[in-house]
Amino acid sequence: MNAHSNRSAPPLWTSQEAAQATGGHAPVAWQATGVSIDTRTLQPGDLFIALKAARDGHEFVAQALAKGAAAALVTHIPAGVAADAPLLIVPDVQTALEALGAAGRARSAAHVVAVTGSVGKTSTKEMLRAVLSGQGKTHAAEASYNNHWGVPLTLARLPQDALFAVIEIGMNHPGEIAPLARLARPHVVMITTVAAAHLEAFENIEGIAHEKASIIEGLEPDGVAVLNGDLPTTPILLDTASRHGADVLTFGESAACHHRLTEITLQDETTIAQGRAWRRPVLFRVSVPGRHFAVNAMGVLAVIHALKLDPVMAANDLARWSPPAGRGTRERIQMDLVHEDQAFHLIDDAFNANPTSMAASLEVLAAAHPEDGLGRVAKGRRIAVLGDMLELGPDEIALHTGLAGLPFLAGIETVHCVGPRMKHLWDILPRNKRGEWVETAPEMAARAHRLIDAGDVVLVKGSKGSKVSLVVDALRKLGQSAPLAE
Repeated sequence: MNAHSNRSAPPLWTSQEAAQATGGHAPVAWQATGVSIDTRTLQPGDLFIALKAARDGHEFVAQALAKGAAAALVTHIPAGVAADAPLLIVPDVQTALEALGAAGRARSAAHVVAVTGSVGKTSTKEMLRAVLSGQGKTHAAEASYNNHWGVPLTLARLPQDALFAVIEIGMNHPGEIAPLARLARPHVVMITTVAAAHLEAFENIEGIAHEKASIIEGLEPDGVAVLNGDLPTTPILLDTASRHGADVLTFGESAACHHRLTEITLQDETTIAQGRAWRRPVLFRVSVPGRHFAVNAMGVLAVIHALKLDPVMAANDLARWSPPAGRGTRERIQMDLVHEDQAFHLIDDAFNANPTSMAASLEVLAAAHPEDGLGRVAKGRRIAVLGDMLELGPDEIALHTGLAGLPFLAGIETVHCVGPRMKHLWDILPRNKRGEWVETAPEMAARAHRLIDAGDVVLVKGSKGSKVSLVVDALRKLGQSAPLAE
């Protein structure tokens, strides 16, 4: 994932190359095999970037060099650092990082794919990593490195011999995506979906669609835009693609999509999808339940088509992908070491939430199969623990209460709610489905042992700021956790 993974490889950056890219000054010569912004994960040979974030990175330069950093990118010689230390001195670190990223992209012959969307950016980026890795050396962003420092950092780490690169691009406010897309200069862009997320910063969902569509502004000549064809705002995406002369491939479930799903079967541990990809039948499996995962996987196959790669190999490789922790992973929690059947299943989706992703997760829960006859309650139950959805703007109450109208709730026995916003949903739930409501996640975490029983399937879902991950932690502590085997 990082360029420092192969120490026998040529250096990623020499002091001369980095100085030329950034316009900086290197007092002594050095060679770096990777790029880091965090001393906690820094590897020997990394170029340490002294960014100003919660704290000024210059405070950590001495520590970085002591840990084996090849050099540090700084605006001045920090306290405790020798004058002849390996440095690259620049007027502004963020600007220099962007220049280094631009230079990394400019010297690369890789096919670059950029991904954005209100839901599913990171999971789709990882799907792309999985399928492209089967067809050549692939470089992709770490975690959710999708902002003003994450994108240039990913490009600065791009190995010169990579055949493919996957760049994730996100936003919180208008005007963020286009500059990052122009920096990445992708050959293919993919927009997973446009949904009510970060509405506090936008007047309406059309504003979000225009912002997401601005990723198309960064496309290389003859580039391809892979777009979700089933959205109310799809016309905005198509119009932007047309104005920028981009070729378009659409994906989704409607008949008009170039790559369309005709059947999606959610199982406890997998999703089986059938469809037609550019007029050819396709069948694939994703190793996690979720309609949204199947739809985005079809988008990934559209990217493979745009890059003229092997679609059969890609469909097979999709089964190797599974989402990272906190994004829909399912695990079995065994509560009794002696009696192996005394267990429940936990779906951990506590990392983010908006109405679209909430609906997708509740559909997964509704399709799950609890086990009867194992616990104090004879019948296994589907249980949801839902935390506040944040950054939804003035319509946040209506967007929370709107969840009550989802058809999937019919198959869910109990809904517990966390937070002042989710109180509005809790108030209108049918009494037979209404679980507990608490103001804060620690309160619900303290009650975790009372929420579940053997045989249950439990979904925990909420925005990261709602802290319902504390409930996940409390549920895990009830037993011995083991990820489900694929």
